[in-house]
Amino acid sequence: MSVAPELDAVGQAELVRAGEATPEEMVRAAIDNIEALNPKINAVIHRMFDEGLETARRAGTSSAPFHGVPFLLKDLLAEYAGQPYRAGSRFLDGNVSTQDAELTRRYKAAGLITLGKTNLPEMAVGPATEPLLFGATRNPWNAELSTGGSSGGAAAAVAAGLVPLAHANDGGGSIRIPASCCGLVGLKPSRGRNPVGPRYGQVWGGLVAEHVVSRSVRDSAAALDATHGPDVGAPYWFENPPTTFLEATGRLDRSLKIAFTEQTYGGEAVHEECRAAVRLAATLCESLGHRVVESRPSIDEDVLFDNFTRMLAVAVAASVRDAARLKGREPTEREIEPLVWLMAQRGEKISGGEYLTAVQDLQELSRRVAQFHEDVDVMLTPTLGRPPVPIGAFVTAPGADPFETRRRMWSFAPFPQLQNVTGQPAISLPLHWTSDGLPIGVQAVAGLGEERTLFGLAGQLEAEAPWAHRWPPISVVGEGLRGTRTASSA
Repeated sequence: MSVAPELDAVGQAELVRAGEATPEEMVRAAIDNIEALNPKINAVIHRMFDEGLETARRAGTSSAPFHGVPFLLKDLLAEYAGQPYRAGSRFLDGNVSTQDAELTRRYKAAGLITLGKTNLPEMAVGPATEPLLFGATRNPWNAELSTGGSSGGAAAAVAAGLVPLAHANDGGGSIRIPASCCGLVGLKPSRGRNPVGPRYGQVWGGLVAEHVVSRSVRDSAAALDATHGPDVGAPYWFENPPTTFLEATGRLDRSLKIAFTEQTYGGEAVHEECRAAVRLAATLCESLGHRVVESRPSIDEDVLFDNFTRMLAVAVAASVRDAARLKGREPTEREIEPLVWLMAQRGEKISGGEYLTAVQDLQELSRRVAQFHEDVDVMLTPTLGRPPVPIGAFVTAPGADPFETRRRMWSFAPFPQLQNVTGQPAISLPLHWTSDGLPIGVQAVAGLGEERTLFGLAGQLEAEAPWAHRWPPISVVGEGLRGTRTASSA
């Protein structure tokens, strides 16, 4: 079973279907990896090994697309009945889910076997995964650096090879930011593509989307095939695509018009490594026969930041209120981390009229972006404004201005939030690497509902500039676990 961690989720499922491994063997191999490597990175904060082994023993044979493949759930939204649900918060410690989320049901139906829960910042607030409840998750490429957030535990687990695929969600870049920091594929689907029921109709006013982080484009596509579609009572939905997302991977029926930018939406410069990443992506797209132009939507970045931050503050206040309902009492300031507490307090002071005006301004901005995509198939940006940052870069002191912390976070990740506002699909791809071996993501954005276009282009880029040879990270490879890897092989 030493070969199994080298395979992506589709590859592991093929191994099981071919009779070359059983689900129990796959699960035991993943458990061995978690036990060996998780102490180095602190990605898995709750283990479900006994449940996973029992599920694997009862698995038998199946045509499910991920039959027998080990999996991890982020401890947010995708609840699993009978298991802890804490959202990274000390206040929710001891809380247990009473039902499966619809997405969890679909993961089970797809054959995925859940072995635990992954780390996240408290209530998913912020682009770093360092909750006081569980401690910081460390980047498998450099343990002194952040994994990003909020799906940092999921990204670290997949990057280190604990599992080939892990659940993640994205309300302001929380799939794409850690995908960039950890060298993974991270798709934020269109708003409403994946379900968030039955507890929610939408999360954070529609900003949040559910999906996975993966090492391959085909894993992301196959996972979306297994989970997309509305559940009962969903406020948004899309008709089924004419082909599967997996079939669309790497295939386009025409050349695309692709715009790219090296600057933020406000015209500010970003780190040279991030500019180099998007230039590389643009050059690759041109070599593939696509028409590439340098352009970006004409939007006021201050309007985007101010109104997104107001909307986020109200969303955090609602998250704290929801946690209070789960716990059956109100939290005290000592039970909530400073950034979350301060954001929630600011959110409680925002009037209903101010909130709806912010939504209106963001919707007007979304229409401008949609007009841009009337002429452009795909937009390329850096995923982030700079390479992975040190752990502790965004710590907020008690009594500090939470909006000032948001400014620092925004300068790190000035690109992803726009697509949470517009609802568009966006994917981060690990196309560039710094001279010291750190991954730098490039974001590709398509029109609403156009995931097939993104998978078509992403598959082409993956074939043109494969990143699989860089896995696994040197920093987590132990002698005898997956063989010795030297810096020259990177």
